[in-house]
Amino acid sequence: MPTYAIGDIQGCCDEFEELLDLLRFDPARDRLWLVGDLVNRGPRSLDVLRKVRALGDAAIAVLGNHDLHLLAVALSPTEKLKRKDTLQEILDAPDRDELLDWLRLRPMLHHDASLGFTMIHAGLPPQWDFATAQSCARELEHALSDVNSARALFANMYGDQPRRWSEDLQGFERLRFITNCLTRLRFCSADGDLDLKFKGTLADTPAHLYPWFRAPKRRSRELRIVCGHWSALGYHDGDGVLSIDTGCVWGSTLCAVRLDQRQPPVTVPCRSSGLSPQSE
Repeated sequence: MPTYAIGDIQGCCDEFEELLDLLRFDPARDRLWLVGDLVNRGPRSLDVLRKVRALGDAAIAVLGNHDLHLLAVALSPTEKLKRKDTLQEILDAPDRDELLDWLRLRPMLHHDASLGFTMIHAGLPPQWDFATAQSCARELEHALSDVNSARALFANMYGDQPRRWSEDLQGFERLRFITNCLTRLRFCSADGDLDLKFKGTLADTPAHLYPWFRAPKRRSRELRIVCGHWSALGYHDGDGVLSIDTGCVWGSTLCAVRLDQRQPPVTVPCRSSGLSPQSE
């Protein structure tokens, strides 16, 4: 069946609706993959959540860092909205609990063997093969599956350490590393140490770093991965990776690509003035 992947929406619901119209998307016939960051920074995050949830089984969305931030603010008393967040409307909505429960239960990784694609939001460390990536994603999903364990996760989720994978990692250090890979990763060292600070382009990459998908000895090279998160990278089809965050919320475009057939990407331009790229 026709299956489309769409990049980071981040509350840009006008563009999302326009893109679905352009694709002539029919939930009775087609399927939609969403690479995470449904919400935040854009003007209509609440409408995006309602629309995607209403699509039911026709849409599969993985969680991104902005989605986790919304859940952390809603569930953890220690987490607060940031100055540029546009999430208050969701937190005040009469259906907030239903929407947040639905969001919390979205997957961290989705794999479809028949299509030959695996979807994540950000990246995989070079030490992970597919089996490890899938197992680690399930660990994080399990921590999110119960409200009390999710609260504990959010109280311990933030931070850049540990930087390197080890099977010996346990508890919240292990979950933090998994979260950072699946929702924040862009660059790492040749040895697989995560670098979560640099957010630039491939051309500007410091000599000691690699984009995660070009890391030496990356064990997930056999996968075809569709992802988002990295607006400075833009549309990238290579290295076994289809990266489709084309920076709509920053004033560029929202991108869709058909996964079951090889076709050029379809884009719609940002309809607002866009934001200045800051922290993603």
